[in-house]
Amino acid sequence: MKYIFYSVDSNCPQHVPKAVISDHKSKSKRLLSIWVLIVSIFLSGTSTVLAREAEDRLDTKSKQGKLHLIELWAEKIPAGIEGGNDLFAYRMASHVIRKRNNETDITSRYSMQPTIPGPTIIIDEGDEVRLTLKHVFDPGNSATLEQVSVHVHGVHYDIHSDGTIEYINLVADESATPTMSYTYHWIAAPGTAGTWPYHDHNMITLNGAEDRGLYGAVIVNDKKSKITALNKAGKLQRVPLSRIKKEYVLFIGDDAFWGTEINNKNNQHTPLWENPTLLAQEKSFVRFHLIALGNNTHNFKLNHYGWTDPGTNLVISEKIIGPLEKHVFVVQAGGGSQYRDDTFIGNSLNMKGDFNVIP
Repeated sequence: MKYIFYSVDSNCPQHVPKAVISDHKSKSKRLLSIWVLIVSIFLSGTSTVLAREAEDRLDTKSKQGKLHLIELWAEKIPAGIEGGNDLFAYRMASHVIRKRNNETDITSRYSMQPTIPGPTIIIDEGDEVRLTLKHVFDPGNSATLEQVSVHVHGVHYDIHSDGTIEYINLVADESATPTMSYTYHWIAAPGTAGTWPYHDHNMITLNGAEDRGLYGAVIVNDKKSKITALNKAGKLQRVPLSRIKKEYVLFIGDDAFWGTEINNKNNQHTPLWENPTLLAQEKSFVRFHLIALGNNTHNFKLNHYGWTDPGTNLVISEKIIGPLEKHVFVVQAGGGSQYRDDTFIGNSLNMKGDFNVIP
């Protein structure tokens, strides 16, 4: 809290004339001023202590897990010569992991360019994220392009990190603007393990500009657990995360798949863009992360493969996924295949891609 004090021998900002004060009253006034000054100093010190205690609590949380310091940029991808709307994308500008007194910079794992989908952020249960978003494109004369945000699903945060505007959250516009960045705080509390979307919520409309490219995924791993997979022999097998060599994040839009490859051997993240071809080594375990966007319902199939429905031992070979629903599963690469959206719209728009297996 900020306090402003005025001398009893001077006028206040409103230039109110001084009253004639008796000597006794003058002494009392001075004593009161001194007392208020002492209290203000005490309050100032208290607020500093409280701030330090808050930082200590934050550090305590980070000691239990890791603290991810992330800087994300929102950029514009101008429309090509064919015309159409400009696209927008997130780019990883910096990702540093802090554990106690050690820091590891993993920014080189990501593309140096803005990508669709945006960078996949991988954390563990117990980790914390401080994500600073920067608005780095020229909005021109469009007021609807002046705010951009990050709204995440699945993990924990307070209302100030919701990534929405004041009209929705009744607190504040939680956006980055051309002149000011915005920082979000997330905690991957116990029970948040899974794959979750993040996306803009404030640009162009109240729903954001995810349909123009501003979306990505957060993967929260529970390192202690194993994942049930269907192996080449058709038997269920419990697989630790360390045995999953490749992961594919596939966003299912209304007219195409948009993908990212995560290579767990070298930790590189590769943007694959639209209806990509996926590669895997024979007999290796591959984890698929499916997230549906847009307004349509999809029926995902990976031809000649089955997998377990998460949380059960039920083997399935297709999965219906609605808007912002997700589905994660593991297969053991056995032979070449094709993934597709087996709906009327999906087939009409040729929503499919190859899954090639290398001997």
